[in-house]
Amino acid sequence: MKILSIDTSSNICTVSILEDTILLAQKTLDDTKNHSEKIMPLIADTLKSVDLTLKDINLIVSDKGPGSFTGIRIGTATIMAFADSLDIETIGISSLEALAYNEKNNSEVQYICSLIDAKNDNAYFAIYSINNSNITLVNEPDCQNINKIIDIISSYKDIIFVGDGAVSYYELLKDKLHYCNISSANTLSSYSLGIAGLNAFKLNRKDDIFPLYLRKPQAERALEEKNKGIDFHEN
Repeated sequence: MKILSIDTSSNICTVSILEDTILLAQKTLDDTKNHSEKIMPLIADTLKSVDLTLKDINLIVSDKGPGSFTGIRIGTATIMAFADSLDIETIGISSLEALAYNEKNNSEVQYICSLIDAKNDNAYFAIYSINNSNITLVNEPDCQNINKIIDIISSYKDIIFVGDGAVSYYELLKDKLHYCNISSANTLSSYSLGIAGLNAFKLNRKDDIFPLYLRKPQAERALEEKNKGIDFHEN
C-alpha cells in the first residue's frame, strides 16, 4: 500500500511517502506562515522524487491536531480536496498519536505520554500503552493545566514523555514526579504519522479527517475573557 502522509499542524510542514511501513521519501518545510502556499508544491515535489503521482496513492493520512488552528485547516482541507476528486481512502490521526509512534519501538517502557505545549502552563496530552510496538490509547486526548496533567500521570509508572511539551515542562515534571524519562524524538514526523495511519486503517478504524480542536482558538478565548461581566441586555 502506498501512503501519502501530510502534517501541517505545527511550524514545520512535512510530507512523507510510504510503501507500507517503508519510508520512500520525506520533505520538510519550516515556514509556518506559508503552509497554504507551499503545501501543494511540497506534495508534488515529494511524489516526483519517487516517480509517483496522486493516482498511485492508496491511502492519505492527515494530522488533524491538536496544534496550529490555521495549519490543521490547511492540511485537512487539502486532503478533503484530494479525496473528493480522486476517490482515495483517507484517515485522520491526532498529533498526540503520531508523537506516540515516535516511540513505537521502545521496549523499555509500558506507557507513552504525548505532550504538546499549549502555552500559559497548559498542554495537550494523551497517554498510550505500548506492547510489542503496538500503540493503544488509554487516556483520551485533552487540554489541561500541566499540574492537572501531572496528577493524572502520577498513577502511571514506567512511562516516557514525548513532544515539545515534554521539553517545555521538563523541570516541573522531574520535580513533581521524581522521574522524567523524555524521548529523544520530540518533533512531529509525517513518517510516524503515516505508520499510525496505516495501523489505524488495518484495524478498520474510521477516523475522520476533520480538525480535532481540544480548546477554542486564542482569538475566541480572548473575546470571551473580554466580554466577561458585560451585560448585553443593557440599553
